[in-house]
Amino acid sequence: MRDWLILGVGTLLFGLLALSGDTYLLRLGTMLAMYAVLAMSWNFIGGMTGYPSFATAAFFGLGAYTSAILQAAQMPMAVGWAAAGLVAGGFALLIGLPILRLKGHYFAIASLSIGEILREVVNTSEEITGGGMGMNLPLLRLPPEVQAQAFYLCMLGLAVLTTAVAILVHHGRLGFAFRCIEQNEDAATVLGVDTRTFKTAAFGLSAVFSGVAGAIYGNWVHYIEPLDVFDIMHSVKPLVMVLLGGLGTLFGPIFGAIVFLALEEAVWRNFLGVHAAVLGVLIVAMVLFLPRGLATSFEQIARRFRGKAA
Repeated sequence: MRDWLILGVGTLLFGLLALSGDTYLLRLGTMLAMYAVLAMSWNFIGGMTGYPSFATAAFFGLGAYTSAILQAAQMPMAVGWAAAGLVAGGFALLIGLPILRLKGHYFAIASLSIGEILREVVNTSEEITGGGMGMNLPLLRLPPEVQAQAFYLCMLGLAVLTTAVAILVHHGRLGFAFRCIEQNEDAATVLGVDTRTFKTAAFGLSAVFSGVAGAIYGNWVHYIEPLDVFDIMHSVKPLVMVLLGGLGTLFGPIFGAIVFLALEEAVWRNFLGVHAAVLGVLIVAMVLFLPRGLATSFEQIARRFRGKAA
């Protein structure tokens, strides 16, 4: 009940941002919601199940191009977004069957290669995808402020849906199976857990929401290209956010997304020339001094405070 209350209050507070009409704040809000979706999606396979996936960029880009291709064929935008999630999820289930036999850094390398392969496929399919020239997406005939509000609410809605699914998974049989695999996969198999099925389910969940996020992103920026949507940073950033917020925790990825975006904006403004190096140092420092993430650290502080009060 507490988790649903937190989700409801958070949705209300972030929803009020849409009333501001400030395009800069709405851009930040849209980026935050997208980061939260990608982090929560990665947490299914990387945090809860313990498989270090670098395939988020592959699912993000696949979703973006699926939606763009359908919209180029005069399909409605909503249909493109729904198809993006289905295609990304279906692809993850298909590719997950062989690569989830691997573990540790072997799985990480295999998952990383998925995005590179898809990018090459897109680059060489010029008649369908535009190749390296990319694709333009339809412009909405709305004032810029209204467009900013619309895409912010769409991305926020996706973040809320992803979080709601995460709550259901976390407290359900699926989440219990994920945690068993993360703690000791061999022992889970001995106890009768169908680890292959549950690992594949986690991989599929991580793909569905990432694919829809990529589709919404494509319409938001009106133009996509392989170097952008299949950028490896779409795989690295969610991992860092989850580490910052708390690996395997429920709301940790959201906390991590907030902190990461704040650091990213501050560094971009003040250290434009060396922003990547400065951001990397700050992130490494936070991971070293907060190894269990912000969510876990806050819980420990709260427990100590309650213990002293008692």
